[in-house]
Amino acid sequence: MLPEHSVQIVRWRTQAPVLRVIRTAVFIQEQQVPEELEWDEFDAVSVHALAFDIAGQPVGAARLLPDGHIGRMAVLKQWRGKGFGSALLRALLQELRQRQQKKAMLNAQTYAVAFYEKFGFKVCSGEFMEAGIPHVQMELFLE
Repeated sequence: MLPEHSVQIVRWRTQAPVLRVIRTAVFIQEQQVPEELEWDEFDAVSVHALAFDIAGQPVGAARLLPDGHIGRMAVLKQWRGKGFGSALLRALLQELRQRQQKKAMLNAQTYAVAFYEKFGFKVCSGEFMEAGIPHVQMELFLE
């Protein structure tokens, strides 16, 4: 049996089908992001994180680009507010620290700014549209 918020760091080449299911449900179906904007060349070169429920079922995903950008944070609707997003973010921040990178960056949907602020991220841009959704850039200097 898995811990309540199990997260594994995975590679696209081995976990793409599972990552696609989660991101399709959240971004393409729920948020109406055009499919051609969701899939890009960065998936193959990024590190990905998968969150699993206590039964071992995948419920969330995120990716870390080589330059330190965190993105594609997605938790299936019925699992939101239960700590899976936090577990994903902690895992990717730990990955950045292991790489000895000094800064984490992300483009946050504006409704999620408070979530990232709890981890110490600061807004560093004005609002902009990405895939038809308002975003801001955020950054966190790592110790």
